[in-house]
Amino acid sequence: MEIDLVLYNGLVYTLDPAKPKCSALAISGNKIVGTGTDSSVMALSDDQGRKIDLNGRCVIPGLVDTHLHFESYALSLQRVDLTDVPDLDKALATIEKEADKDDNDAWIQGRGWNQALWPGGHFPTANDLDQIVPNRPVLLNHRSGHAAWANTKAMQFAKLNEVHVDPQGGAIQRDDLGRPTGILFEKAMKLISDCVPKPSVSEVSDAMGEAQRRCLRAGLTGFHDFDGRRCFLALQELRNNSALQLRVVKNIPVKRLQHALGVGILSGFGDDWIRIGSVKLYADGALGPRTASMIASYEGETDNLGLIVTDKEEMIAFVQDASQHGLSVAIHAIGDKANHDVLDVFEEIAREKLVSNMGQRKPSPLLRHRIEHAQLLHPKDISRFADIGVIASMQPIHATADMEMVEQHWGDRSRYAYAWRSIIDSGATLALGSDAPVEAIEPLIGIHSAVTRQRVDGAPGSEGWIPEQRIPVRDAVAGYTMGAAIASNREEYMGTISPGNLADLTILECDIFTLHPSEIPGVGVAGTIVDGQVKYRNW
Repeated sequence: MEIDLVLYNGLVYTLDPAKPKCSALAISGNKIVGTGTDSSVMALSDDQGRKIDLNGRCVIPGLVDTHLHFESYALSLQRVDLTDVPDLDKALATIEKEADKDDNDAWIQGRGWNQALWPGGHFPTANDLDQIVPNRPVLLNHRSGHAAWANTKAMQFAKLNEVHVDPQGGAIQRDDLGRPTGILFEKAMKLISDCVPKPSVSEVSDAMGEAQRRCLRAGLTGFHDFDGRRCFLALQELRNNSALQLRVVKNIPVKRLQHALGVGILSGFGDDWIRIGSVKLYADGALGPRTASMIASYEGETDNLGLIVTDKEEMIAFVQDASQHGLSVAIHAIGDKANHDVLDVFEEIAREKLVSNMGQRKPSPLLRHRIEHAQLLHPKDISRFADIGVIASMQPIHATADMEMVEQHWGDRSRYAYAWRSIIDSGATLALGSDAPVEAIEPLIGIHSAVTRQRVDGAPGSEGWIPEQRIPVRDAVAGYTMGAAIASNREEYMGTISPGNLADLTILECDIFTLHPSEIPGVGVAGTIVDGQVKYRNW
């Protein structure tokens, strides 16, 4: 056998129960062909193959982000970044600095603001923006992506005024006189975003170059994308130009469902570089703008139960249609009411599938349905993920970023928020990601959040926030590896370091399994191998 690459003298955590740990591995082409001791793996190779001395470094299966928005992330690297801006004045100063870079009339775009982190917690207004940028349209997305902040010039482009009605599944914030304030929620955001000139596919693919480099430096070997058609085209352009460096699972927005059905696209179609995943739809909004759908009202807002973006009957129709034609479904659900309703939907579909398969010689193909985020669960719903076979696709950094906001708006219900430990204990599959650009894309920060329930600075204390929901390092790593493989129906050849599996590996400077968890965010990524090729090396 011709061996192309041997890694030796390392700490290799395979996540394979048959051989959990070894010191060396061999790669032929794009496959792992051997694991074991240095001597046993070296014996597989001749003098022609490349050999890399790990010098004690830690190797784990390639980390995969199971929920991000890659076009949005790539473009965000070129736009106004208001992430973690502490108050309105600082936000305005940051925006004004961007406006001063040139004097043209182009749109100013950006994201990341979060009024809940500002003194008083009040939403900003168009008037605030008008004071610094009166003559150029401005549109800035909330950190959650579920609200937007526009100035008067942008609202004029959309012809948005007091007589404009709220679109279904969205809301226009208004002042006491009924005039739009400049804040738009959910589907109302499109009233203005549809007016913004769109980048070309080539512009997006160009922006993805730096985004890919950052992913590889962070140790990522792949991701599951939830952006739209232009993102898909840009990824294909990268692939056609031999410039795609990471493996992609591409999910389909529900508005494209009929197009997918029309051409017969199935979940799993493609190859191991670009593969079709699920149909994505929204059950509700988000916590930050208080549009997540709730069983009981938000704390201090007796008339606010959030927003239902897609009602249960409509969700059932979408999931039925997709499932019957071989497409799995991923549904965004944040609030406990949304998660309950989505579990009801999947339970109904599972019941129908069981009945329809009775007497058939071959069952229908296995579809991996998912709930995206699953941030707040009613305690009686936790066990239903495993019972129905629904994957919990969650983002650990949301918990540590949002903990004060969760307690403020959800009160005592917070103990059932971001319930990773309970999900795992129930027997369900947990797949982990970042939701970038909403949160930092680096998976080690996500692993730290999952293990400690702390921010990088140690807040809220040594035990973490709701410490009973902490999970061990192995389970957190599994969420980015085997969980990701299961979510894309590829666990037979991805997710572990095992002979026959694809050679996707993340190499770390330190052993995160024995390191004190507080030190995980500072661990350097030493290398990233995708498809047997060293895509990034830092030693």
